Amino acid sequence: SYVVSLMKPIVMRELMLPKFGLELLPLESTFTPLDNDYLIRTADPDETYREIARHSLRDAEAYIRFGPLMGQIGMAVRPILETIAPNAIRPSLSDLFAGKKLLNHFKSLTSEQFEYLTKLMAMSSADFLDEWFEFEPLKSTMSASGITGTLMGPRSPGSAYVMLHHYMGDIDGSFRAWGFQRGGTGAVSMAIARSAQHFGADIMTEAPVEKVIVKNGKAVGVALENGDEYTSDIVISGLDPKLTFLKMLDESDLPSDFVTDIKNFRIRGSSGKVNLALDGLPDFTCLPGEGHHLRGAIIISPSYDYLERAYDDAKYGNFSQEPYLDIILPSVLDPDMAPPGKHVMSCFVQYVPYNIKGGWDDQKREAFGDAVINALARFAPNIKD
Repeated sequence: SYVVSLMKPIVMRELMLPKFGLELLPLESTFTPLDNDYLIRTADPDETYREIARHSLRDAEAYIRFGPLMGQIGMAVRPILETIAPNAIRPSLSDLFAGKKLLNHFKSLTSEQFEYLTKLMAMSSADFLDEWFEFEPLKSTMSASGITGTLMGPRSPGSAYVMLHHYMGDIDGSFRAWGFQRGGTGAVSMAIARSAQHFGADIMTEAPVEKVIVKNGKAVGVALENGDEYTSDIVISGLDPKLTFLKMLDESDLPSDFVTDIKNFRIRGSSGKVNLALDGLPDFTCLPGEGHHLRGAIIISPSYDYLERAYDDAKYGNFSQEPYLDIILPSVLDPDMAPPGKHVMSCFVQYVPYNIKGGWDDQKREAFGDAVINALARFAPNIKD
């Protein structure tokens, strides 16, 4: 990860993460450079209105309504994501009560908002945004939230929900806000570790687990690769479902239909990361010099077609020759991240299949890095200097 938003506030509070070093620096803007122009949105609604109106007055008016709508729908949906789903196949009385409680979350929505929710659950982000806006770079930038972390394009059905999902994050109660952790994203892990130790946890590193120990149908501990064993009343895995249930456990310890479901569970890595050490700041042709456009997210997403072509490469097992980029400059927000006068750049990249055609080698890694730099250099040529 490279920014923080979707970490649940209740987790931050219960673990007392600010006490243990969690300090979030809000991103100030979302900047989309174009060949002969740009689009920049900030937390200031008046400033954002004027900027969008520069391209489309109709879109500026629609944008005023769009954000609150997505926020209201997101606030109704988010509690459901934090709830264990009731058993719908053989429901108990408690499952029926839980199901009724889930439905109650939707009572806060008007009929119009509920209609939009049904659209968000099924439509593509492109189709949904086309109903609201006309300026292509605004739509393509907003639609990028619908493809993040997926192997879908903006015209893929279902991507509208992913866009909604990214409206559910917040920082200190500011809905849809994103921030950078002072000290780098690794500092989030360190804050969690210090919290765990405060509550009595022992942390072991360089201690790979070979398997979960199962006795009488119950997970009772873990065995390390070096032969050491640790037992516990509760065993928690932070690995993905396939590694947890197919590698750490024997299939014979699990119901056969559950094993089949896990094997059919799709995990398709689609994102990459490129970090750059820079001698200076990128200078964008469309908006030269320093400014708050460098103190937030820099989005390389000029059009739907640009994103779809990037997706086309990934569909056939290749990284995108002209990738979608979501960039931040950590050292602009937190000067301690780089020596004086120098900077670091974090590039989130799509699309990059984890299981790339022909496998990864040094030549492909270099070519991938070059594709990222070339995509950025189209708008900030000095990045190659």
